[in-house]
Amino acid sequence: MAEHNELGKAGEILAQEMLLKKGYEILETNWIYQKAEIDILAQKEKNTIVVVEVKTRNNEAIGKPEEFISKKKIRLLVMAADAYVQENDLDVEVRFDVVAVILNEKYQNVRHIEDAFYFFQ
Repeated sequence: MAEHNELGKAGEILAQEMLLKKGYEILETNWIYQKAEIDILAQKEKNTIVVVEVKTRNNEAIGKPEEFISKKKIRLLVMAADAYVQENDLDVEVRFDVVAVILNEKYQNVRHIEDAFYFFQ
């Protein structure tokens, strides 16, 4: 497996652990719809599904992890979230969060950004 794939998987594991500690239930991981993949689908409040995009980098030299989420990726996440809600016949609100991870041999930082798409507008 390529080094960046290993880094991404490690970031997703850290994100799941952090969400569990915060009281979230992990519903799905790496859920795929057409060309879109939702890293984590989680729930804390009964009436809200949280779509979590995990972005992992080994440093912030060229920018924060969350700055690498494109508008195209956001559109794909929205499409996939809609499909998930419809396929599971859910009557819920959907919130889009980002977990930004910096991970290297000497440093680890995991930040949870709720309602992250407001950040990108």
